[in-house]
Amino acid sequence: MTDARASRFPVTATGIARAYARGEFTSRELVADTFSRIETGDPYVNAFTDLTVERALEEAGQLDARRARGETLPPLAGVPYAAKNLFDIAGLTTLAGSRVLAGNPPASADSTLVRRMREGGAIMVGALNMDEFAYGFTTENHHAGVCRNPHDLSRTAGGSSGGSAAAVAAGFVPVTLGTDTNGSVRVPASMCGVFGVKPTFGRLSRYGTFPFVASIDHMGAFARTVGDLALTYDALQFVDPLDAACSARAIEPVSNAKPARTLRIARLDGYFDDHASDDARGVALAAARALDATETAAFPNAEASRSAAFLITAAEGGQLHLPTLRTRYDEHEPLSRDRLIAGALLPAAWLLHAQRVRAVLQRRVLELFERYDVLIAPATPVVAPRVGEEFMEINGQRLATRPNLGLLTQPVSCLGLPVVAVPMRAASGLPLAVQLIAPPWREDLAFDAARRLEAAQMSYCPPALLFAGLPLPAASSGIRR
Repeated sequence: MTDARASRFPVTATGIARAYARGEFTSRELVADTFSRIETGDPYVNAFTDLTVERALEEAGQLDARRARGETLPPLAGVPYAAKNLFDIAGLTTLAGSRVLAGNPPASADSTLVRRMREGGAIMVGALNMDEFAYGFTTENHHAGVCRNPHDLSRTAGGSSGGSAAAVAAGFVPVTLGTDTNGSVRVPASMCGVFGVKPTFGRLSRYGTFPFVASIDHMGAFARTVGDLALTYDALQFVDPLDAACSARAIEPVSNAKPARTLRIARLDGYFDDHASDDARGVALAAARALDATETAAFPNAEASRSAAFLITAAEGGQLHLPTLRTRYDEHEPLSRDRLIAGALLPAAWLLHAQRVRAVLQRRVLELFERYDVLIAPATPVVAPRVGEEFMEINGQRLATRPNLGLLTQPVSCLGLPVVAVPMRAASGLPLAVQLIAPPWREDLAFDAARRLEAAQMSYCPPALLFAGLPLPAASSGIRR
């Protein structure tokens, strides 16, 4: 493998935007270099499903012309990025990881968040691999192929936003867009060793994205540094009347937010210790020590919160896809179709009860945040499993891998809390993230704690790598252009 730092271009979004503003390179030059790196490395990783070469060159040329005219440049000027392939990207068919949607016409317009990235000066370079319909935690997609972990190509990238995390970890692009319903940002961020943000439910617009579970779906982003993640998150904030769940609260930037003098931080124990491996508990303890968090706290009814998330996900997801499951069953991903059918058959009373439990627990967790600003928990119970690994062992208990990689993220998702995932290094040497969980609408507190971990050199996001001279994994998928 060769170190991507040998490139003359910065590897971070912040560095790219600053160097571009100084005139050190043109956007078209950086775009060409980006596609060259993708062409070299993605046959190993399989993060991309589509490349938008013509669009990227057009956007880059327009940006270069703006700079030549002396216009004020937006904050992400020149930064290449890509989006999970359930975001509408004008000119591409929105696949959501599924063959079922392949015959649909191309999207006629960008989703709100893709449009926000373009307005921020970022350059779209492609769409990214994912679990079908976002229902999975490993991105072992039978249609697009397995997305592999850049740290170890024999391991999964996590999911469902696996391509989004892997593309950043591999150094193809510095930032990407993903989504998180039950952990689909935080799980792959943990396994690929990158930063991720799942904001408060309703903070970021979902308009123009293919839905999964309307009452829990969140939008999010990935990056190599806290600064890059904050810059991207700020560019995405927008009060969008086209998304009924998008809050009318004021936009609250975090990239230039002043740090709090002190943060009241506790590490979650109980459920979050019982369902964590030694590696996972180890990184949570290390983060707590670095943040001077000497107290522990119990998350209110974490088991019930996860159970509610399971029921809501299965029922809403199953009902959404029931028409095509009835008529095109064989075209669905084998790893998810039976679970969707089972979800569609759940009694309505169960879904209603799950939503009532969720509402009660949302009120109870607010009481916990009267005492603390940030809560620490592992993001995944284990490091990235190997491709095809059906079971994992946690504290002597043998569990099915795919449905249980979200053990530690689902209780948080169900309550709509904002989280920043910070990558750390487990004792085994592989990445494993901690969740920094904040009260609703206080993303700034989670970002503040993440910056402190990064400053303490506790975060682990190693230099981007390109793959040269390695044998290609079996069944590598080609990219559509």
